[in-house]
Amino acid sequence: MIHSASTPSRSVGLNVLTDDQIYEIRQAAYDIVESVGFKCGHGEIHRMFKQAGAWVKDDIIRIPRFIVEGCLSSTPKGWSIYDREGRRAMEVEGEKSYFGTSTGSPSTRDAFTGEIRPTTIRDIEMGAHVADYLEHIDFVMPMGTAQDVPADTAELYEVPAMLRNTVKPSVFLCYSALGCEYVYEMASVVAGGREELSRKPFIIAYPEAIAPLHFPDDVISRIFVAADRFVPQLAGSTVQAGATGPVTLAGVVTQITAESMIHITIAQLRKKGCPVSMSGNVGILDMRTALMTMGAPENSLATIAQAEVARSFNLPSWGLAGATDAKRLDVQAGIDSTFSILSQGLSKLNLIHDVGYMASGMACSLEQLVMGNETCGMTKRFAEGITVTKETLARQVIENVGPAGHFLAQKHTMDHFKTELSSANLMNLQSLSTWESAGCPTMEERVQEEIKMILDTHKPEPLSDKVISELDRLRKEGEKEIRAKLEKG
Repeated sequence: MIHSASTPSRSVGLNVLTDDQIYEIRQAAYDIVESVGFKCGHGEIHRMFKQAGAWVKDDIIRIPRFIVEGCLSSTPKGWSIYDREGRRAMEVEGEKSYFGTSTGSPSTRDAFTGEIRPTTIRDIEMGAHVADYLEHIDFVMPMGTAQDVPADTAELYEVPAMLRNTVKPSVFLCYSALGCEYVYEMASVVAGGREELSRKPFIIAYPEAIAPLHFPDDVISRIFVAADRFVPQLAGSTVQAGATGPVTLAGVVTQITAESMIHITIAQLRKKGCPVSMSGNVGILDMRTALMTMGAPENSLATIAQAEVARSFNLPSWGLAGATDAKRLDVQAGIDSTFSILSQGLSKLNLIHDVGYMASGMACSLEQLVMGNETCGMTKRFAEGITVTKETLARQVIENVGPAGHFLAQKHTMDHFKTELSSANLMNLQSLSTWESAGCPTMEERVQEEIKMILDTHKPEPLSDKVISELDRLRKEGEKEIRAKLEKG
């Protein structure tokens, strides 16, 4: 028998661009790469691109379209990402979305005192610990840049602090190519060897070029490190509308796409077939304050559009949501976070990071992370849509109950309510009298209680003493080698 509505469920989504608009952006990006090119003084890059047939003059490299197209064709169209224990965790492909924490800020908003102060290694440990518990946070980044360790080797402290406190997949920043190499050595120890890390990657590199169209030597070296190991990396320059990119959103998307094409081409010429995303970060320059804002609707609008361009190439995308320009967990923080998480989640972006940013990205916040987790869960449920089948239509159940009855005692209700209806954790769903008798707790107070509960009761799966000892040895060895290299100049 053939039924109408043969698709039992349909996810809810949104699109920003038409196919014709995506085509125009792609064409413009190809043209920029070929006619404008990029700035880079790295000797190996010059050699590689000359050999491939690009135009190289001084520090400017212009790439013919045929080279870019060839490199795009050899780039994997999706990745399987594992957790720290080698279990499948994320399929980064198609329209599958995952949410992750914020990272890289010099400051942290203390969840219990409200003080915004320099980030410490302890903050990064707590960030990973809390994220490990949160159901709707799918990957973790070091929540901040630690100010209580040497700046030139900070990643050798930050990454182990993160890995000790979560089993979830990780994305990391590095401050030098040599530091990046040591992070991969650390990840190999955790994975059980270099080959095992390549086979089941649980860590993703995030080398960021500088907009507009500038790839410094240290960025190139970090791209090479990830490509040589055949592990995923994210193209991630930040294009600020009106500052480091055109003020028009179409221009921002075009520039990000062009810079992604350059990043992908560099990686593929180095190691054909290595996994790279087509991505970047959108920044909106507030013309009144001259500061980059993360709460502007244009941020999500352009990010979604760029992801649609990436999806037209069948390549993974990168979002930025759950962040706020607010300095405390107030109404503005909730509005900023919810708008970006919902819009980007509905757009089917792949990896959506920065849940937990406050103060325009200058402070990481456990409070913002925990509240954002709630919104991520609501967004995931909303995006699932409605399942329409013989069972969910419930014709027979409605007939059995009849007029003026109720459905509480029905087996159908017991069978489906847990999967059909979401369960809010932080939202105040109590009666007015119950809320008043509890002392009228605010969202901020409920979030603080949740953080305290997680830190007191949740025990992340530990690394073995042997692995921890080896990570410590690599940190000391890496510090010594990096400092010696810096002293040589």
